[in-house]
Formats: sequence, structure tokens, C-alpha cells
Amino acid sequence: MKRIIIVTSIALLLSPLVQAQQDTPQPPLEPQAPRAPGPSMSSPPAQAVVPVPVPIAPPKPNGPVQKSLARITATSVEPDYRAPWNAGALQRGVGAGFVIGGNRIMTNAHVVANSRYVTVERDGDPNKYPAQVQFIANDCDLAVITVSAPDFFKNMLPLKFGGIPALESTVSAYGYPIGGERMSVTTGIVSRIDFQLYTHSSVDQHLAIQISAQINPGNSGGPVMQDGKVVGVAFQGYSGDVAQGVAYMIPTPVINRFLKDISNGHYDEYPDMAITYAKLQNPAQRRFLGLQDDDRGVLVSSVVAAGPSDGILYPGDVLLTIDGHPIASDANVELDGERAQFEEVVERKFKGDKVKFDILRNKQPMTVTIPLYKPWPYSIQGHSYDVRPRYVLYGGLLFQPLSLDMLEAYRTSDLRLRHFFEYFILEQIYLQHPDVIVLSNILPDPINTYLAPYRGTIVDEVNGKKIRTLDELAKAFAEAPDKLVIRMIGDGPPLVLDRNKVESARERIKARYNVMKEQNLEASTQLAQADEKTK
Repeated sequence: MKRIIIVTSIALLLSPLVQAQQDTPQPPLEPQAPRAPGPSMSSPPAQAVVPVPVPIAPPKPNGPVQKSLARITATSVEPDYRAPWNAGALQRGVGAGFVIGGNRIMTNAHVVANSRYVTVERDGDPNKYPAQVQFIANDCDLAVITVSAPDFFKNMLPLKFGGIPALESTVSAYGYPIGGERMSVTTGIVSRIDFQLYTHSSVDQHLAIQISAQINPGNSGGPVMQDGKVVGVAFQGYSGDVAQGVAYMIPTPVINRFLKDISNGHYDEYPDMAITYAKLQNPAQRRFLGLQDDDRGVLVSSVVAAGPSDGILYPGDVLLTIDGHPIASDANVELDGERAQFEEVVERKFKGDKVKFDILRNKQPMTVTIPLYKPWPYSIQGHSYDVRPRYVLYGGLLFQPLSLDMLEAYRTSDLRLRHFFEYFILEQIYLQHPDVIVLSNILPDPINTYLAPYRGTIVDEVNGKKIRTLDELAKAFAEAPDKLVIRMIGDGPPLVLDRNKVESARERIKARYNVMKEQNLEASTQLAQADEKTK
């Protein structure tokens, strides 16, 4: 479901700065009562007035946070999916970060994603220190960077982490909103603790805490604190007319899991059970499934064939407990004294861990164990970072695998493309088309005249051979005879190219459209490595 939540952008906005922290006002002086008129006679001395102390909030309830805060400036390159042979657009943004143990700085992944050059600044120091990204987790929007300069961390104070703050308790968010160079602090209350979509990836959902503190561009990556400890990292909020004064922070269970994951020197991402389920709150439905009247259990609706639950769980199974935690009919469990969706148990596990379910199958109780990993099909439905777009350019025809980034670049409304994207997992389209290869663009040339109606169509086969991946398409073009007959999914005549004419037009097309490289088949090519290969 498409959300209107937006990531708190790190772009530098040209708007007037508003001071977010005011000096604590002094209590007003109590006026003295005027004397009543009377005869000039001696009167008893007035009784001394004892002042009543007025409580004043401490000016720095979380200590000297400025000694832990870092202002991060990242220069990044946004991949160009419409012309993927190009380097992409250069962008610059500002975010926040804070020092943690081990001379490291924690921030959001979206602050440093696609970055080419990162600098950090600290309070009271005019220097900009070059920084390096050590670990980045785009699925939970967290990153750790470090600074090699030996003096940068001198006199800086690492922050410690707290727990999940209570509802209606007060928290303070620190950062550099609207690109300001001085630390700003905003205060609000904790208003909701729930699973939310993390918009940096646009596909992952994790625990998030809603707060009323103002979170603006430049706050991203800054600490949200309570009682001198970090209880979250500011990362996204609502914009426009959707809601006012609503923002989110990444809570410490997600932060601690990220830090534990990278402790072995590698980030393995979140595992996923890859199932869908339905709540079982209807009494008649529960009786039909043979369930007791104990308000427990959820129904498995579907199981992804490429996921870890395949062959272990089946549609129609009823999940009763997860690792010993009873699953309520609304899909919640009790964790650390709080109610949370049962997926939170899996959220706290790592690649290779196992999860145990007590289930009811055909009204018979049994126990199953699932080894966990992240299923690959989910990747096309989320944003990708620090990778070059994959593509093949042949005869001026640009072929690309279907992905969220590609769809957003072309803003297509084609119903077939939207269906393949939305139901890629649910209908298990990936079994026949691991890559849904789209003729995304056409560079006009005499050899591809009149082919515009094929733009946005999906490749099915080349010269009678089914095409499942981009590599197979590149191989088919390389081995093609004189004619290439490309059939697309759906009705209509095939697209036909003359190989000899394509070969004669290659250099002309490359020169006309400044094409440096006709294909990129490597899904994991890092931006920096890709740059080195093209030099």
C-alpha cells in the first residue's frame, strides 16, 4: 500500500532559520501591594514576605549533547535510470549524527546513501573532517560512519542507549534542521509505538515510535533523548496536509539489533518468514477451524516459494505460539512487558537463526522450526542504493529489469507493468521471470523507427527462446543470427531487428547519445567500483 510518509530529506532548504531553543524565561517579579491611605500614626512593622519558589525545568535535561553531536554533509550521486550509462545527478545534503562507543558516529542510512564524499563537523570546531561509511543498513535506515583524523573524537562524549520510552513521556530531538549550522532541539511526547513502513527502502516495516517533536530536513540521524540516554534516531515524518506535528524515530530495539548484526564486520540484513496471514477474531471462523475460545491464533494465508517457510508452513495453518510467546487473535504477543506484533520476535533474530511455532494444521497440533534468511524477490519492490542500474542497450533499445526505481524514473501507468510489479511476490511471478525485462526506452535512430508502441512492454522470448534474466537477453543478442525476433508478453506482432543494421549503427548511436557502456549486468556493482571500471 502506497504511503504518503516521506523520509526527512537531507536536502538543504533555502528558508529562514527559526531558533528552536529559547532561553528559559525568568519568573516575573511579584508586585508589592500599595499602602492604604490613613492617618499619620505609627503602624506595626510589615510582616516579611517569604517568596514561594517557582519550579524551573533544567536547561539541559540530557546533558551537554553538543559534545556528542555531529553535523554531516554528504555529496552523493543519484543513479540515472533513464540513461543508466551516465554517472547520475550530483546532490548535496545535510544531516545529523551522534557519537557512540568505539569512535563511531551513528546516523540514518538515507543521510549517506549513494555518497561519494562525506564530511563531519563538531561543535566549536571550524574544520570539516572527511568521514568514511563503515556499515549501512538500507532496510532499517541506519548507518555507522567513522573519522580517521586522530583528534576528531578528542573531548567528544559517546552517548548511551536507553529503552523504549513510555507513552505520553517527553523526549527531545537534536539535529541541524533546515541546514542550520548550530544545534537545534525540539521537544515532544511519545504518542504511538507500532510497526511502520520505513520509507527509505519503501518495502521494509519495523518497529517505530511516533513523537510530536518537530522533525525537519536536517534532523535526520540525530538522537532523540530522554533522561540523558538515546531512545531513538529521528528519521521520517508526515508532510503537507496529511498530518501536522507527527514524526517518527527508530527505537532502540532496532538500533541494538543493527549494532549486533555488524559486530562480525558484515551486515546481513533482516530475515523474513515470507508469509501473509489473517487475524482470527471472528467467533464463527474460529469454530470452523477447530480453535478454542481463548482469543489465540492467526491464519496463514500464503507462503512465498522463495522464502524460508516454504514446505514448512502451508496456507490454512493456524499459528498459536512463536518461540513460546502466545499469539493473540489480533496477531500481537507480549514482549518485554509491551504488546507487539508477533513479527517483532523474528525482527530480533539474525540470518541463520531459527524460529519455532506451535501450530494447528487440519485441527491437529504440531510444532515446526523455520531457519531464517531474507528472500530475494522482495528486493525489486524496494529502493536500491549504492548500485549501478542493470541494463542492456541494443540497437538503441534500452532493456531494464523491472524495479521500484525504474518505475519511479519513468512514472509509468501501464497496467501490465503495474500488475507484474505489485503481484511479483503474491502471484510468484519470479518463478517464471526472475527478471521482468522491460523495453523501457528507445534512443531514436533509423534502425528503430516506428518501434515506439513497444515502449513499456515486457520481453517474453527472443528467436523462440524464453528469456528469464537480463543475462539471458544479453547472451541472446550476442549469439543472434541475421534476424532478431523479440516477442513481448501480450497480444501484438513481434519486434524484429536486422542484426547487420544494428551492428552498423552501434557507434553512431553511442556517439549521438554519449553512451559510454552498452550494458551492465552486475547487480552488486558498487558505485565507486563502477566508476573505476569506466575510467
